[in-house]
Amino acid sequence: MASFDEEKQNKQLEDLHKREEEQLVATLAESKYHLPYVDLSRLSIDNEALRAISEKDSREMNVAPFKLFGKNIFIAARSPNDDLLKRLREDMERKNLLPTFYMVSTASINKAWDRYKEISMAESSRVGGIDISGEVLREISKKIEKIQDIQKMVTEALEGNKIHKISRLLEVILAGAIAVKASDIHIEPEQERGRLRLRLDGVLQDTNFFGLDVYRLLNSRIKLLSGMKLTSKIAQDGRFSIMEGKEEISIRASLIPGAYGESIVMRILDPKSIQVKLEELGIEPYLFSVIEQEITKPNGLILVTGPTGSGKTTSLYAFLRRIYSPEIKIITIEDPIEYHLPGITQTQTNDEKGYTFVEGLRSALRQDPDVVMVGEIRDRETAEIAIQSALTGHIVFSTLHTNNAAGAIPRLIDLGVNPKIMVSALSLSIAQRLVRKLCAFCKKEKPPTEEEAKTIKLIMDSIKEEGKSFSNYDINPEAPIKLFSAVGCDKCNLTGYKGRMGIFEAIRTDEAIEKIMPENPSEREIKVVARTQGILSMRQDGVVKMLNGITSIEEVQSVVDLNEE
Repeated sequence: MASFDEEKQNKQLEDLHKREEEQLVATLAESKYHLPYVDLSRLSIDNEALRAISEKDSREMNVAPFKLFGKNIFIAARSPNDDLLKRLREDMERKNLLPTFYMVSTASINKAWDRYKEISMAESSRVGGIDISGEVLREISKKIEKIQDIQKMVTEALEGNKIHKISRLLEVILAGAIAVKASDIHIEPEQERGRLRLRLDGVLQDTNFFGLDVYRLLNSRIKLLSGMKLTSKIAQDGRFSIMEGKEEISIRASLIPGAYGESIVMRILDPKSIQVKLEELGIEPYLFSVIEQEITKPNGLILVTGPTGSGKTTSLYAFLRRIYSPEIKIITIEDPIEYHLPGITQTQTNDEKGYTFVEGLRSALRQDPDVVMVGEIRDRETAEIAIQSALTGHIVFSTLHTNNAAGAIPRLIDLGVNPKIMVSALSLSIAQRLVRKLCAFCKKEKPPTEEEAKTIKLIMDSIKEEGKSFSNYDINPEAPIKLFSAVGCDKCNLTGYKGRMGIFEAIRTDEAIEKIMPENPSEREIKVVARTQGILSMRQDGVVKMLNGITSIEEVQSVVDLNEE
């Protein structure tokens, strides 16, 4: 006797209804709606695409984005009409995306909606980057005051729901790094684990360790966000952005292959971190008045020198903001544009397309600017055009890689600039280094060692011999030498330091410098002539900041040779 399997029968009927629905939708798509048809049961749904439309809007409109390819986004619609498609097209174009619409069945749209569960709810719908909503960022930031808070939240995220784990982990890392004002995030694979470090005030600090499985998932996630190739094992660069309210924070990601996997570094370009006023850079009063005077002149070349990471760009931006007014045209040529400045025309070099600093400077001069900033003088041509521009009624700001202010003149001569012309063009060369500021809550007074006292005494004697007044720097030369050391507390992540400032020196092109410039002078000769200008040298500026309890002797020694003549 034949047995009757009701369950099997129902399954067959269900499959038949599904096939009929798919056939009906395919027919309607072509004949009535003139849209291509797609069966999503045969395709994978792209999580990145789903972020373009929130789940709430997706369900209300009966649509679902299912594939994102570059700027092209494919959107499935269950009941398309002209108004709906027009609204969606405008919405996508605002997000810089090009939509293509498809018609789908109920089963297909349900499959897409189910995938929303896999997206961390903390991420809102900005495509082309991870968009931690301001609300989530503030929520995480409220819980984070120090690195230990990030460590705790990373541990919690790793123990969390498997589906959301990596999204949540990346949110905590990024929001935490922004909250503690880290400049870089380093994620590095080791033999048996992944390591997370944050760079705070220029110094890397261990934050967390996790399994290599978590490292690999983070690696793929960051590659996706940054627009890098997932399978490539060569060095790659990319970028994405985080929206914090109306502020856009750019993240520059860099990957290089290592012994155990790719080392990931994410540089946080937070517009707030570059908005340092000229008064907050740490420039001593006399030099401050000199800089103010020079940057407001109608023409001249002003150079900021120092190694990578010494804050040159921050200083140049502070100069530009100081002189900006709607009455003058300011153009910058940068590599790359790290921060956007309102009211200023910023251009980015592109060597592949032949838009180098030289070409950029030539093009900028055709725009009738009053002020030009060139990211860096690297070669003879750029140096010559910068000098010519300074001679023809423009203020030119730029950077140069030299060890000190005196090194700028021999370096330009070495690049092939005629010293007789440079006399009239170069107004001021500034050198700077960054030192960490002692934490005001836990710094501790300490007597100097015999060696330290001897070094400081020699530098103080040189300040006196060069006719610079101690009263300008709030220092009593007769008082016993007092130094301060770093201790470490909750307020400064147990480092003893919070924030950074510059130590500076500068040389003006005055009559005495003009006389020796055509003779191709050495750095030492320039320094000797410049001593009478009344501007502190970097080691003198460092000692003034140590004696005022702003920084420690260890910090100054790490960037300047205090025993140098």
